[in-house]
Amino acid sequence: MTFPVVGMVGGGQLARMTHEAGIPLGIRFKLLCDTPQDSAAQVVSDVVIGDYRDLDTLREFARGCDVITFDHEHVPTEHLRALEADGIPVRPGPDALVHAQDKGVMRAKLDAIGIPCPRHRIVADPQDVVRFAAEGDGFPVVLKTVRGGYDGKGVWVVESAEEAADPFRAGVPVLAEEKVDYVRELAANVVRSPHGQAVAYPVVESQQVNGVCDTVIAPAPALDEDLALHAEQLALSIAKELGVVGHLAVELFQTRDGRVLVNELAMRPHNSGHWTQDGAITSQFANHVRA
Repeated sequence: MTFPVVGMVGGGQLARMTHEAGIPLGIRFKLLCDTPQDSAAQVVSDVVIGDYRDLDTLREFARGCDVITFDHEHVPTEHLRALEADGIPVRPGPDALVHAQDKGVMRAKLDAIGIPCPRHRIVADPQDVVRFAAEGDGFPVVLKTVRGGYDGKGVWVVESAEEAADPFRAGVPVLAEEKVDYVRELAANVVRSPHGQAVAYPVVESQQVNGVCDTVIAPAPALDEDLALHAEQLALSIAKELGVVGHLAVELFQTRDGRVLVNELAMRPHNSGHWTQDGAITSQFANHVRA
């Protein structure tokens, strides 16, 4: 019997837990990671040490894999398109994943399909930030690098034009967003197959410490049933519209006036879904592999 081989780019905790979920399903894993000390490299037998930003390394790694997936969103989009052109299935595909890689692309797409988001705009310089603030409720304003930020990195909350200078020193595009007055952060986790079948986990409350998910409460306590259903439907709609295959986490703000606004997207197993290992019939990791 031939068992399918999943190529996992990234060797962190998410890759490790996804590998463990695949064992009962008869799935073999091949891992591309930075060092032999990476978490997943301790448990996966077929490990390639290399740079995911190098196309030749990716192509060599993909040989013998039935599908490629990830435990992070940092693989260059153009490299994933090259793998697809080589006939390698990539899940999620680059046309979907770019919305988790590029906040500007994500915001534009969500606007186009009617998904509620914080007020936002790509800004060119500190004075552009001042104009953005003046068009809304003033400072503070949240600034984010369009690419590369995660777990609080690449995010600034600024109170003035002077404070807004730092993000522009790196010479990368910057997204300005209103600072949302929210009650708490929520997360809606869904999984979608290539054929459009999709399931949603209960909406959870996600508590952050220094920009990193610290505590998850599942299901989110005292969340209005209609609002919970609305959040689930938003996540399912996003997965469908973007063509996501695999796991999608939609990070949300619950506002004081009873709305939910989309904050971030992650197209991989997510910290807000770890509870599914013991708290659901099928974990986010197993469903990601199945999808």
